[in-house]
Amino acid sequence: MECDLLISGGGIAGLTAAAAFGSAGFDVICVDPTPPVTSEGSDGADLRSTAMLQPARRVLEAAGIWSHLADHAAPLQVMQIVDAGGPDPEPRVTRAFDAKDISDQPFGWNFPNWLLRRALLERLAELPNVDFRPGTATTSLFTRTTEARVGLSDGTRIRTPLVIAADGRDSPMRKAAGIGFTKTGYGQKAIVFAVTHPVPHENVSTEVHRTGGPFTLVPLPDRDGMPCSAVVWMDDAAECTRRMALEPDAFSDEASLRCCHMFGPLTLVTKRAVWPIITQHAARLSGERIALIAEAAHVMPPIGAQGLNMSLQDVASLLDLAQGDRDGIGGQKMLDAYHKARYGDIMLRVRGIDLLNRASQASAPLARDARATGLNALYAMPPVRKMLMEMGLGMRQG
Repeated sequence: MECDLLISGGGIAGLTAAAAFGSAGFDVICVDPTPPVTSEGSDGADLRSTAMLQPARRVLEAAGIWSHLADHAAPLQVMQIVDAGGPDPEPRVTRAFDAKDISDQPFGWNFPNWLLRRALLERLAELPNVDFRPGTATTSLFTRTTEARVGLSDGTRIRTPLVIAADGRDSPMRKAAGIGFTKTGYGQKAIVFAVTHPVPHENVSTEVHRTGGPFTLVPLPDRDGMPCSAVVWMDDAAECTRRMALEPDAFSDEASLRCCHMFGPLTLVTKRAVWPIITQHAARLSGERIALIAEAAHVMPPIGAQGLNMSLQDVASLLDLAQGDRDGIGGQKMLDAYHKARYGDIMLRVRGIDLLNRASQASAPLARDARATGLNALYAMPPVRKMLMEMGLGMRQG
């Protein structure tokens, strides 16, 4: 069996790549060993949320996905950073970055990840040239200068000029291609969940720094008549393990204290999930007839909404190169150009988020004071503040 490209991995990035290339007229096969979970209450649901920044929205619009999402969007107009690193859990430095300073649109729009998967499947169902095979894994990769041959768990053999590895941080395709990676751990985990709260979020995303890592509340649409936010709570792994064992009311009380009761008492309204926090990046973004995207290429702590937004920039870059030379899809010229286009920007953001995360872990009083002073200094310099906002949006490449 032949196709223009095979995508290994049916997470959000892989499904978006399938929709983007399919919408551009390419014949696509996309496989994943685990069928997507598309409802919040189902076992295995991804309870994280993703803030789709402006460049990511353009990718979703071009791929025909945005129309399936627009009614569920929670706009992020303001990014608020709070330092609460004093002796008591209360804000001592609060700084806000308003999208209107650089754009007539919000910074981004927030969605639960399980809902993103549902919208992506709806779009793929509209594309006859996309063959999505949930429950099917890639089992082998053999490449030549002219093509790749991929074995699937259902016994099918695929011949294709391009393989896109979107199969996660432990990517089997990256390993099969012999591409190495560098990994850094922090002794941290992140608990993800959703809460309601009596104080409206007013489309403000709030990141509260104290110790162990940031506590981030990102707006979601109202739930049962109450303001609602998605939360990512990063902390030392042992503390996260302890909190995961708490009863819901006790957990909600700790979460309310950790965010300084800025939104009133928080009420847990979903299950909790926990994720390890690492930084990881591939040595290269491409090999013979293979391109790495998303977590197969880069993994970062969930700070600044960079992870999946970078992944969609990977997709956009690959698609632009493929459309520019359809006869040369998957060739060395295209793949070298992809690596060159993305690697520098990825490494800049990986290093930047690594530094921010290390600063957010600070627990010693002097280190916490330095973090607060640094936040004040950055906010006091309008050119620097504008540059940081543009880089966060992907409007500026380093």
